Amino acid sequence: MINPSSPTPPIELVASGGAITSRSNATHIEVPEELLAVLDEICEVVDDDNQVAEASRDWWPLALHWSLRGEVPQLADLIARPASTAAVVAVLQACNVGRVPVTPSGGRSGVCGAAAPVFGGVVLDMTALHGIESVDAISGIVEVRPGTFGPDLERILNDEHGLSVGHFPQSFDLATVGGWVASRGAGQYSTRYGKIEEMVVGLEAVLPDGTVIRTGGAPAAAAGPDLTELLVGSEGTLGVITNVWLKAHPLAATERRATYVFDTFEAGVEACRLTMRAGATPAVLRLYDGPESVRGRGGDGTTCTLLVLDEGNEHLVDATMSVVDDACQSAGGRSGDVELVEAWMQHRNDTSALQGLTRKGFVVDTMEIAAPWSALIGIFDRVREAMLDVPHARAATCHLSHSYADGACLYFTFAATPPADEIESTYLSMWDVGTRAVLANGGNLSHHHGVGLNRQRFMGEALGDAHGVLQRVKDSFDPQGIMNPGKLGFTSSFGQVPWP
Repeated sequence: MINPSSPTPPIELVASGGAITSRSNATHIEVPEELLAVLDEICEVVDDDNQVAEASRDWWPLALHWSLRGEVPQLADLIARPASTAAVVAVLQACNVGRVPVTPSGGRSGVCGAAAPVFGGVVLDMTALHGIESVDAISGIVEVRPGTFGPDLERILNDEHGLSVGHFPQSFDLATVGGWVASRGAGQYSTRYGKIEEMVVGLEAVLPDGTVIRTGGAPAAAAGPDLTELLVGSEGTLGVITNVWLKAHPLAATERRATYVFDTFEAGVEACRLTMRAGATPAVLRLYDGPESVRGRGGDGTTCTLLVLDEGNEHLVDATMSVVDDACQSAGGRSGDVELVEAWMQHRNDTSALQGLTRKGFVVDTMEIAAPWSALIGIFDRVREAMLDVPHARAATCHLSHSYADGACLYFTFAATPPADEIESTYLSMWDVGTRAVLANGGNLSHHHGVGLNRQRFMGEALGDAHGVLQRVKDSFDPQGIMNPGKLGFTSSFGQVPWP
């Protein structure tokens, strides 16, 4: 078994008078005494004020500002920590009968507020369901519990089985397997290994009424729609994932690196497009605009830097890097300092900057979207223009982080320095104008951070009539509405969602 890591607090909670309070004025559902007694018989229950407060938040940047005032988005009533699928079944059955909201939680590394218990109730801490259950080395499939943290999973697979899942998000040290799946996450090597939905072989999940289902399990199937796809990215709104089967690959035998410099971001995008359209899939293909290239990537403010890394079979890697080189030369690129790749490797999971800037009063966040190749440059231009037009805006920069045959992910970073009383309004304004510039110019709502609270207000615009269909799916799976209410833009019988 794996010794689990623990969720990492995003920033200290600075309580006024020693009390942590809820930012929200939404309906707060308390756990009745009789239900508390039932839960206490099922699993570990925690009602310590400080632990409950920590479990009631994640890394949502707006909520980090609230933390400095001793506020969390909403306080849960208690934490339930089941250690088996059977315990999850019993907890959900009890909460469903009692109509008490349940917010599934793992490492709480999300940056959109998905782990915030909007209406209080129970935080279902899944980190006690941890460990690798089985490894099918012949097929390359690992069965793992959802509360397993990334470093623990990779360490065991690497050392004992010579395998790797290949999923390395920036939040790798902080996130659990269940969180990867629930948020439809992407790792930094996704161009080689795919996003999490391409890694999932199958799932075990518990529905709100306690029904346990198993999805997937084969490399391909034609037995109707795949329920795995419905649960991946559902952010705990349809049920609770209790087991995950993931693809695993032999540890890479070869690694190659390269860096290229382009005079414009558009030229760099073209090099990435040519690479992918030729069928090459390097593990890392990261293109930084002028301002981001200056920050430790060898740029002078006018040039754009492309970092490339591939790993795997020697012949495939050599062929891939040759395709990349041809594409970069065709697009007007020139070779750069390959040591810049190593510098990125050393700092790629650093989250300290967000904490430091928040303490200084900066509004800072990231917005990642995906779009077809033909739409990327228009989005690149329009989003930065729109964000920089917001009063107090200081920066809006971009890099291309994940590539596909038909398009790519653009990852925007924005910052502002508003007065203290305008932090929230400035933050929301930058998200509003940036998101609507994306949607108006052919992009999607999210690539890998998910929706949570922060983006739920855009779901109707992003999905159109399809969002109504998704609402009906939610109502069918969860007629009592207890599963992570207030997320994905769903209506809630507990009341209005307060943000934004």
